[in-house]
Amino acid sequence: MKKIILDCDPGHDDALAMMLAVTSSEIELAAVTTSAGNQTPDKTLNNAMRMLTLMKRQDIPVAGGNKTPLVKPLETAGNVHGKSGLDGAELPDPDFEPQNMTAIELIAKTLKESNEKVTLVVTGPMTNAALFLRVYPELSEKIERIVYMGGAMGLGNWTPSVEFNIFVDPDAAKIVMNSGIPLTMAPLNVTHKAQILKEEIKNIDDIKNPVAHAFYGLLNFFELYHEDPKWEFKGAPLHDPCTIAWLINPEMFESKLMNVDVENKGGITMGETVCDYYELTGKSKNTDVLLDIDRDKFIKLIMDALRTFN
Repeated sequence: MKKIILDCDPGHDDALAMMLAVTSSEIELAAVTTSAGNQTPDKTLNNAMRMLTLMKRQDIPVAGGNKTPLVKPLETAGNVHGKSGLDGAELPDPDFEPQNMTAIELIAKTLKESNEKVTLVVTGPMTNAALFLRVYPELSEKIERIVYMGGAMGLGNWTPSVEFNIFVDPDAAKIVMNSGIPLTMAPLNVTHKAQILKEEIKNIDDIKNPVAHAFYGLLNFFELYHEDPKWEFKGAPLHDPCTIAWLINPEMFESKLMNVDVENKGGITMGETVCDYYELTGKSKNTDVLLDIDRDKFIKLIMDALRTFN
């Protein structure tokens, strides 16, 4: 069993990643921290707690993180995730309180109290991860690996060459990518292959439990944004759950070890991840980059996880 901390900005696909982590026998979700990204920090914290309330996992400690990126102003993705950040379903209000500490304090506490190394999974901007590494450098050795959704090779979903999570806080990504901690990256190249089709979303409504019913509504809302013909999608890409799916079953993916860094100074390329696929720089291969996925196995994993709430 892998012990993880989920640092997220819920977000429809973050919520699905959280659901996979909660239901998997392969994973112990030790803590949840939230960042500003898909929506404002108050909304992402509330959304994480709404999801844990829905799934009856109020025992998992939650803490909110930094209110803004390290350097640049915050930009959110309300056009994708709606006004609440989780539009599309009636979710319960949280019936528990967040921890009386910051995200990085909760990460530090979790690592200090753990007898084993912990994997940090980041499905939003890397603000909290970078701050943690700066404030608690002595605890970095307790991190087994950082698995993150973000970046891309040669495409973008926010600017022409930049993925949203990295766009929000490229300076934080720079710190994490150069931390020396083993990294696994789920870029757009793989997450755009992890699409759920409309008929598969309909099948979720046949799973008769409150959690599945909520995700039926959430994914219907999320899919609408991705119907724009410019994306050339058949469904909706489930970006963030790829991180948890890889931890549960890495054989579901094909990957390549390479050096990855980020451009945090450029104008039109600010936030672009630079993936040294052909080993042109001679720099150390710091990142296992996921490049392909068995989509059918991925969707089955999600469906099976939703059935556990019956």
